[in-house]
Amino acid sequence: MAAWSGIAVRELARAAAGADYGEVFLEQSESTSVRFEDSRVADAATGVEQGAGLRFLRRRAPGAQTLQGSANSLDEREILRLRGALLGPAPERAPEPAAPLVWRAPVRVDPREVPLDEKIALLRRIDAAVRSRFPHIRQVSLTYGEGRKEVLLVNSEGAHCRALRTAVMLSLNVVAQRDGMLQTGQAVLGGLKGYELLLEGRPEAAAEAAARRALAKLDAPKAKAGEMAIVISSSAGGTLIHEAVGHALEADLVQEGTSPAYQGQLGRTVAPANVTVIDDPTLPGARGSFGFDDEAVVARPTPLIKSGVLVDYLYDRVSALKAGRASNGHGRRESFHCRPIPRMSNLYIAPGADDPADILAGLKAGLLVTRMGGGQVNTATGEFVFEVDEGYWVEDGVVRHLVRDANLMGVGSEALRGIDRVGWDIGWGIGTCGKDGQGVPVSDGMPTIRMPGILVGGRHE
Repeated sequence: MAAWSGIAVRELARAAAGADYGEVFLEQSESTSVRFEDSRVADAATGVEQGAGLRFLRRRAPGAQTLQGSANSLDEREILRLRGALLGPAPERAPEPAAPLVWRAPVRVDPREVPLDEKIALLRRIDAAVRSRFPHIRQVSLTYGEGRKEVLLVNSEGAHCRALRTAVMLSLNVVAQRDGMLQTGQAVLGGLKGYELLLEGRPEAAAEAAARRALAKLDAPKAKAGEMAIVISSSAGGTLIHEAVGHALEADLVQEGTSPAYQGQLGRTVAPANVTVIDDPTLPGARGSFGFDDEAVVARPTPLIKSGVLVDYLYDRVSALKAGRASNGHGRRESFHCRPIPRMSNLYIAPGADDPADILAGLKAGLLVTRMGGGQVNTATGEFVFEVDEGYWVEDGVVRHLVRDANLMGVGSEALRGIDRVGWDIGWGIGTCGKDGQGVPVSDGMPTIRMPGILVGGRHE
């Protein structure tokens, strides 16, 4: 990893020493983004950032006192000066850092080696294809993004971790209009991969599918409103579990009392026996994956709910100190400027035993959700509202017709308890999760599930 070839790791170890826990977090990152609207490049930007974050923890019941600072420099002398301002002079000697733990996201085609003109040409082809093949298209909005981040982390426990993370993402939004009505179709492609993710026609196919959804909804009736049974297909991804449940299982929110549904519930039943929820940062190529968290804790799968029983929360070092236990590796930060906080990575409901086709066949009258849209969640109460990007009315197990303008409303903990069937399949969604002003890459997954009663917003009869 070229960024760290001249870094004196022993000096970083000195800078991290002297508190109950200390760390030096070095980062060098590059990014490129292109926004394509109205058949032209609306915005293009590149950025480079580098710097160091220092943090020290002192045990103070019931948690820890935190001293933290950052500098836009990778120079060891600047880092030692920052350390002096936070904690005083570094000791002359510090424990020898361990051999480096190195983690790299697999990349076949480095996006930096693909000319910007070629990336813009891809966006132009997608735009032209959608506009030429489909009627009533009012707007095509495309956003391409790539990022490359190198990290070097040394702490007072002797850890020496190095990571190289490359990610590519393309979001597509198509708006169709007819007779004054507007409908949208969306798609997102992305992951911890190189530019190979956007080769072999995948973006064009995703854009065409989004256009078809937007156009089909122009002819669809509004969804019926009221409490009803629904089936959420695995193709909808795991937005529901991430937003409605995942944040409520982050230890800092539990300890602050802003996750009342799961506070004090360890060892208790919070979901049906066929529901298991796992956060796993080790999944190859997944957008939320990492080899170690931003506090040098080695990544591993973390079961949170096992066969309906709450067995764990997502911890960073501070929340773990407060709980009198070890972190389980979910301390994440947006950049070296930020403090680590408990965050999800790749959260999902584990596949169950039911055949997805049988789950649909058992839906007597209700909504089949095949794609989720955006939504809002009150993390303190668990109340949520999610848009349905694509949904169908079902009667006697048969899909009757597409519907539009549907949304799902409820309380996350109650929705989780309401799941009665879990399919053996699984589908994934990706995004950037926001919390406390920080955004980190995540993915979320869910099998096909059935919920016998949930409130659907739509038309009233």
